[in-house]
Amino acid sequence: MKRFIYIITDRNRNNLHVGLCSDLLKTLDFYRQMPTLFFDNANQLNRLVYFEEISNEELAMERFKTVSTFTRPQKEKMIRPVNPDWVDLTAGLKYESGLRVRPQLRPSVSSSRKMVTF
Repeated sequence: MKRFIYIITDRNRNNLHVGLCSDLLKTLDFYRQMPTLFFDNANQLNRLVYFEEISNEELAMERFKTVSTFTRPQKEKMIRPVNPDWVDLTAGLKYESGLRVRPQLRPSVSSSRKMVTF
């Protein structure tokens, strides 16, 4: 089962929160629904700035424990090479998840219709 390690921050990049989850979009929706879960409204965590996908649950837990002990400069060192502008990665994830869903297929042409030839 896939696990995600993520770093989420507020709009001013004052707080960096490390987390571990199995469904990243669902977790981000939870943060949006509970804006004052960790901090007040001014510092609500709403920007996903970094994430890793790990396929093994034990490895994910070990990596989470390691990243959780990092200091702020170490976390910034992880974020800057992959996201130098600290943009919110949520929009890209929602777009990618939309691509994975099979689009609605249009109904096939009725077989009773006959082709007209000239």
